[in-house]
Amino acid sequence: MFSKIDKLIVEFDKVLRTLAARPVSARPVPGNALAEAQLSDAEKRHAAALMRVNHCGEVCAQALYQGQALSCDEPAVTQALARAAREETEHLAWTAQRVTELGGRLSLLNPLWYAGSLALGYAAGRFGTRWNLGFLVETEHQVEAHLEGHLERLAPQDAKTRAIVQQMKQDESVHARTAYSLGAAELPEPVKRAMRASARVMTQASYWV
Repeated sequence: MFSKIDKLIVEFDKVLRTLAARPVSARPVPGNALAEAQLSDAEKRHAAALMRVNHCGEVCAQALYQGQALSCDEPAVTQALARAAREETEHLAWTAQRVTELGGRLSLLNPLWYAGSLALGYAAGRFGTRWNLGFLVETEHQVEAHLEGHLERLAPQDAKTRAIVQQMKQDESVHARTAYSLGAAELPEPVKRAMRASARVMTQASYWV
């Protein structure tokens, strides 16, 4: 039986692993066997910036799931959040690798986004299981739309980057369907709009910083 201190250490370890450690993927990196496309310097910078945004999004996802799990009392939901977090860790590894391959760097704002997302996830869980799951569904839907936008903005010949984004998009869809199956509630439209506005701030800032 874990003591409160043990649990605190475990949760702090999650923070360090996300922000400071090199993430590891159990699955092969999508597109890893594909040859690098001939990209201009501008196309490389743009792709690296988009993948930096996606990496930042995965940092936020880790924090959101952690916060939601901390305030959730339903074992089935906690397990579902843990499974989703493991897949998001793979996304973290894929995006970090691709940013490096493209000659870019990760966002300097990741600690800030992590702290905010952890608090937001914890708050969502305090509203009860159905709303907690509803927050997860809406988050995944918005991430899917965000990734679809990246597929439209990436160079058509950049197959390696596109393969990663496409697989991430598929995984997010599965997370949303799982949350629905567990009884997610539909969030009010004003909440959805507020989430989209917050996401725009994060994506625009992390594209450059």
